[in-house]
Amino acid sequence: MTGSTASRTEIGRAELLARAAKATDALSMFAEASHQLRRLMPYDAAVWRVTDPVTGMMTAPIRAENLDEGGCAVYWESELFTENVNLFRDLAQAPVPVAGLRQTTGDLPARSTLYQDFMRPRGFQDELRAVLRVGGRPQGHISLFRAKGREAFGAAETGLIAGLLTPLAKKLRSFSEPSPQRLPDALHGPGLLLFDVSGTLLSANDDARAHLDDLPEGPSVPSPMGLRIPVWVQSTAMKARAIAQERDRGQARVRIRTRSGRWLVCHASCLRQADGTLGASAVVIEPAKTSEIVPLIVDAFELTDRETEVTQCIARGLPTGEIAEQLHLSPHTVRDHIKAVFEKVGVSSRGELVGKLFTEYYAPLTEKGIVRVAAA
Repeated sequence: MTGSTASRTEIGRAELLARAAKATDALSMFAEASHQLRRLMPYDAAVWRVTDPVTGMMTAPIRAENLDEGGCAVYWESELFTENVNLFRDLAQAPVPVAGLRQTTGDLPARSTLYQDFMRPRGFQDELRAVLRVGGRPQGHISLFRAKGREAFGAAETGLIAGLLTPLAKKLRSFSEPSPQRLPDALHGPGLLLFDVSGTLLSANDDARAHLDDLPEGPSVPSPMGLRIPVWVQSTAMKARAIAQERDRGQARVRIRTRSGRWLVCHASCLRQADGTLGASAVVIEPAKTSEIVPLIVDAFELTDRETEVTQCIARGLPTGEIAEQLHLSPHTVRDHIKAVFEKVGVSSRGELVGKLFTEYYAPLTEKGIVRVAAA
């Protein structure tokens, strides 16, 4: 890379990050980042995904560019059931969470089932994938594809992507901060969807339909019932089957923020028939409990592990002395942590802290045992 090329790349990288930093939501950030990135390195198709930082599974929103929606099931079948090259779950733990398919396979991409089943039929010859990671937690995925006839992704491009991952992940993480206004009470209970072994929707209750209507726009697949099923909902059902078959590990569970600002949790399990064989996969979408979302909210404010522990003690109503005793700290150190938490969250009292982290974003506004606040 020449000096002038390196300079242009650095200027372009700075412009990309500056524009992404101004985004107000994940989809606009993805759109801006992709637009700027294409100026720095060519690619023919892409998918930008938000992931659940606890389970690492993709959730919404998702931005897909120049890809047919019908291929999503094929992509995730390879990832969950047969693929052994550059798995997202492995990449999330790698020292540098970015890799090119042709780089990894020594320019023998046919070693990858993803290449055979998804990429080659669509005319793609290489994929560069990355995990947007910060604080050891995955906040999103990027998949970039190049068509036949283009050069494979090289070391310079891998390095460019690697330098973008942490700042973009921090921006994604910030979107979990509470909304400034309180939300009305939830109108719907748990939604239930059943999927057959191929990932086709078999049935859905009315609450599921209502929850689907409030989900962010993104890639979806048709169903015999006339419903469009978001690809991340379908992949959650597939994840449950992969876990049941012991082909994957972890949880088939993701958190999702709706268009109205409410948090939902989507979790799946694979049912067994009378003879013990695996049957349909059941997906439940329901309003998230405070305990499901607080880790994401706390993470969005970049609290340290110790600050998080102090915050949890405050939420339980413990005074400074008891917090110090439980955490084996001096009262002075606890007060320093509380001051740091107040500054990061932008509050001036314990009541404000509990209200902002534990109630403002979520309705009903309180849960038993959560909002009792003690004086310092």
